[in-house]
Amino acid sequence: MLSLPSAARADAVVGGERLGAAGVQVAAGAPALPKELTGRSWVVADAGSGQVLAAFNAHAELPPASTLKMLFAVTVLPRFPASDVHRVTWSELQGMGAGSSLVGIKEDLDYKVEDLWRGVFLSSGNDAVHVLANMNGGVAKTVADMQARADRLRARDTHVVSPDGYDMDGQVTSAYDLTLFARAGLRDPEFRGYCATRWAQFPGAVDKKTGQRGSFGIANTDRLLGKYPGLIGVKNGYTTNAGATYTGAAERDGRTLLVTVMHPADGAKVYDEAAALLDWGFAAAGKAAPVGELAEDGGAQAPAEGPAAARPVADPPSPPAGPARPAVGRAAHAAASGPGPATWSAVGLCAAVAAAGLLRLRALRRRAGRG
Repeated sequence: MLSLPSAARADAVVGGERLGAAGVQVAAGAPALPKELTGRSWVVADAGSGQVLAAFNAHAELPPASTLKMLFAVTVLPRFPASDVHRVTWSELQGMGAGSSLVGIKEDLDYKVEDLWRGVFLSSGNDAVHVLANMNGGVAKTVADMQARADRLRARDTHVVSPDGYDMDGQVTSAYDLTLFARAGLRDPEFRGYCATRWAQFPGAVDKKTGQRGSFGIANTDRLLGKYPGLIGVKNGYTTNAGATYTGAAERDGRTLLVTVMHPADGAKVYDEAAALLDWGFAAAGKAAPVGELAEDGGAQAPAEGPAAARPVADPPSPPAGPARPAVGRAAHAAASGPGPATWSAVGLCAAVAAAGLLRLRALRRRAGRG
């Protein structure tokens, strides 16, 4: 049962009164929405103007899965120059949840910061998140930093427990908040470059015979990237508890739209539903009145290590020849951001059951200062 804000509290709803109401919110006279939308929560918004064009349970609290990595990147990415080199220790690879998605980082090897971020964005590597979190002063400090960043973004539905989005008691966000994270991230050229990268070479182990360090290919697990016209990114996610989650951004005729879909009935359909909502958004933009707005960013915290060089990350034109990298640590119950087709079909029904009853609206705060 959804709890709704009373009329007296409507002014407390971030983004506007209609976004605090349950059910579909769309302007009268707008083009018809796609027919088969099963996400428990979704938002379509204009990244430039901040107008929310349509929404469904926009502020409902749900587990985020790896889409929470957008907030991690918005918080930590500006703090370390991309060219910095870090030697990974054993302790930095501890504490990850069982079955976590991994890019394949090894202890006692050097990695450039830009490679670690490719591991975060492309492979949704929890190992890369934990290394960067430890560079940032530790997991606990990073969680606190992320929560503070969410507060400044006015993402009041978000409660951070782990930096990687792995299922943890009490860790929730909303479609509205995820859309805020994506909008803030895309304003950073580095963030935008990483999430748009379709594939990359990732540093591997050192060959004991030759002493040479190898590499292996990694591919972005976002299935719309390179397929949906004009898609920029941003991040997908999946856990048993969260089901499928996805935030995407696409540009067409000078307009950038954001879409977030959380936990559709069939996890494999999250991309189809996101694409359908983007199509609707481009058809409706400029014709339908908004039903709310995205809160403006209250400002990033000063970088701890100095600003990183803001630059897009090049997307190579074609993948190199060579054997495919074997899957690392991915399982049906993993905090993975890109389960394969077999996993999607196997867990679609159980994911919907597992998350049944989780949908609820968070108590909406009156004061912007309450986090």
